[in-house]
Amino acid sequence: EEEAMEVLYNGLRDLTSFDHGEIERYWGQIMPTVAYLGTEGCHMIHQALRVAYRAHREQKRKSGEPFIIHPVEVSLLLSGLKMDAETVAAGLLHDTVEDTDLTFSQVEAMFGPVVRTIVEGETKVSKLPKLVFNDYADEQAENLRQMFVAMTEDYRIIIVKLADRLHNMRTLQHMKPEKQVKISRETLDIFAPLAHRMGIWQFKSELEDTAFMYLYPAEYRRLNRELRKHQT
Repeated sequence: EEEAMEVLYNGLRDLTSFDHGEIERYWGQIMPTVAYLGTEGCHMIHQALRVAYRAHREQKRKSGEPFIIHPVEVSLLLSGLKMDAETVAAGLLHDTVEDTDLTFSQVEAMFGPVVRTIVEGETKVSKLPKLVFNDYADEQAENLRQMFVAMTEDYRIIIVKLADRLHNMRTLQHMKPEKQVKISRETLDIFAPLAHRMGIWQFKSELEDTAFMYLYPAEYRRLNRELRKHQT
């Protein structure tokens, strides 16, 4: 255990001046949105940003951008909902254990059991839709939604998952068309209704709108034209 922490701290020590500049640039985006969490909360989130940056340092997204942009955007969606410091920190760290060398016990040692619970729950929940057939019926989608809720001992896990999905929907143009359709179907069947259930209306409507745009492009354009007519 101590050895694992040693490795982690050594990793943070080998950040270059370019890395530190990048971390501070991302912190410049996050900091104004987390002031409501006070000094201690801000310190935790800054540390989570450093760990996430180090963990994802070599990774790129499909768009070619540095991977760290995704967790940063997820944390901004969470701070926009005025979530607690643990949830915002977990938003930054949510892909680290699955995609990098970081372990759950390292996350717990640095950020405490709550952050670990959220990151671990988010990682398990990420695997769920993969278990389901592509052409599931409404009833099956409903069972899946109930399973999500039952599985998560902490509602914050679902909120991080919804923020993760929302940012992925915003960047879906970088995916292959068949992937866009599959992810949008899942979003409409599972994630938008979950956001509705959690009462996060701004997530719900954007998830639905974006999924609709990929699933029914002609309808979407027609509706947009109608709406514009009424607005003028």
